[in-house]
Amino acid sequence: MARSNYQFNKRQKELARKKKKAEKRQSRLEKSTAQPDDASIESQDVEEDSSL
Repeated sequence: MARSNYQFNKRQKELARKKKKAEKRQSRLEKSTAQPDDASIESQDVEEDSSL
């Protein structure tokens, strides 16, 4: 009977977990950098409307 390669499976699982965490972190950074740009555009629109 073949033995399961515990170390290999553990390493693969760990790498998958790290990859997912990195992707999640990257998407959060992209989201946080995109929000101030949108907010600044909206605030400019409000300032222009109030000056009229």
